[in-house]
Amino acid sequence: MKISNTPNTSSTITGFILLGFPCPREGQILLFVLFSAVYLLTLMDNGLIICAVRWDHRLHTPMYILLANFSFLEIWYVTSTVPNMLANFLSDNKLISFSGCFLQFYFFFSLGSTECFFLAIMAFDRYLAICWPLHYSTLMTGRLCASLIISCWVFGFLRFLIPIIIISQMSFCGSGIIDHFLCDPGPLLALACQKAPVIELVFSTLSPLPIIIPFLFIMGSYALVLRAVLKVPSAAGRKKAFSPCGFHLAVVSLFYGSVLVMYGSPTSEHEAGMQKIVILFYSVVTPLLNPVIYSLRNKDMKKALKKFLRL
Repeated sequence: MKISNTPNTSSTITGFILLGFPCPREGQILLFVLFSAVYLLTLMDNGLIICAVRWDHRLHTPMYILLANFSFLEIWYVTSTVPNMLANFLSDNKLISFSGCFLQFYFFFSLGSTECFFLAIMAFDRYLAICWPLHYSTLMTGRLCASLIISCWVFGFLRFLIPIIIISQMSFCGSGIIDHFLCDPGPLLALACQKAPVIELVFSTLSPLPIIIPFLFIMGSYALVLRAVLKVPSAAGRKKAFSPCGFHLAVVSLFYGSVLVMYGSPTSEHEAGMQKIVILFYSVVTPLLNPVIYSLRNKDMKKALKKFLRL
């Protein structure tokens, strides 16, 4: 794998240049402090969720086990981009190696796909709990829960394996500058020495599938949940039944809202800044907000967190 200044003259360099968020040195330091705080808070919030579920036996139910695994996923999702971003804020050359670039590309999008699958099985869990309450414990067994969790990780990481191998074998021309804070496939393919319309077509066709299919599954699950909830005679009963779903729907709205804005808008040079902000939101901000959303009005989680913090 190499980068060449012209298609005929090849010169190997150490990697790509991630422009990130260009601004004066003082601005870079300010961004470093800001994102360092966000990263540490994200690790702490999601780590607390994991510890609370681990140490409180009352939370050893499928809903909270899925939530703990989701928090574990969020830790790795934000770690796939933020540490390198922080290093770039303090770096003069903003260089990322070939292996580092493609590893980041693979892990970031694989973890993103895994998150889509996790949100889908969490919606499925709520569907079983509300629509089949008498059979929930026999349907959502520990074995099924573990199988669903493993499937999310396996399918999430298998999806980008072949594309990343194909793209990593391509040659790249020009300056090697990527106007982004991470190794995104669009800017990478734009730097290819020879255009690869087939690969671009495969990406544009297959990339939305792990987003759209789980999203449709989530919407279908909640349509059935809503129908079941509306049959509950009392308003208090409807509120109690739908309350756990509200937290999950808020997380789904944050993640899918920004993702749909990202992939639903046309890409152009004038929109590069906006696309960076949108990706920043769903890859950095939402992992920080999700634990807050899940624990804000969840009495069981609040009790578990208080119990853990007293240890």
